[in-house]
Amino acid sequence: MSETILERIVARRREDIREAKRQTPFAELRARLDDAPAAIDFAGRLRQDAPMAVIAEIKRASPSKGDIAPCIDAGAQALAYAEAGAAGISVLTEPAWFKGTLQDMRDARNCVDALGEVRPGVLRKDFIIDEYQVVEARAWGADTVLLIVACLDDAALRGLLDVSRALGMEPLVEVANANEMDRGVKAGAQFIGVNNRDLRDFSVDPANAERLAGMAGEGVLLAALSGISERADVERYERAGAQAVLVGETLMRAEDPGEKLRELLGHDRGADAR
Repeated sequence: MSETILERIVARRREDIREAKRQTPFAELRARLDDAPAAIDFAGRLRQDAPMAVIAEIKRASPSKGDIAPCIDAGAQALAYAEAGAAGISVLTEPAWFKGTLQDMRDARNCVDALGEVRPGVLRKDFIIDEYQVVEARAWGADTVLLIVACLDDAALRGLLDVSRALGMEPLVEVANANEMDRGVKAGAQFIGVNNRDLRDFSVDPANAERLAGMAGEGVLLAALSGISERADVERYERAGAQAVLVGETLMRAEDPGEKLRELLGHDRGADAR
């Protein structure tokens, strides 16, 4: 059986982590937490925008689409998202396939910090498989991290949940099928994102989040991830029970990302005029 895209990415990330640990030993990285900017409750920030919040993503490229916006100014993009009403900002930090960096995340955080208490939360979106990456995320200014169930066994998932919470972060736990949803719920995830994209081949099924929404359980904050390009998509997932959506490529390709985000939220000029 040939290696999936996800398996290739995770294998490369293992190599990246070994190199990162060589350059910055774990003890040194943990010491940097003392100077990290304070985190906010990411899930709580999303709930402030009930009934539906948007997590706007900064993504330079992807394995399925190639370059999307490789030269984007991450800080300026984050500020445009924040000013248009994003409750959260997801920043891809995987370098090989998505061309992201931790500096992108820091730039995004620095720019939205100017908004004070109303700023959107900042999510490190990556293929996190090691405690080192969680500590790294917090040290570089993330409010929370993404944990992809497909990358982790049950013990690793629970361990990374515990590490994240010890650092004041409630992770976004990503699932893509019923088995992964069951595993996430049993691990105690309180913030779950259903990915409409299959990370094995990067195909998209817009109905996936609808099918799995009912499994999330009482009190869990549910987000729909991927395949969202218009206001009708946002309304569709709200009807299904989601309280947030994550939008990436649509905003990254938009001529005016702020205007497109307002449209997704139902705040575009046309809607206001009516």
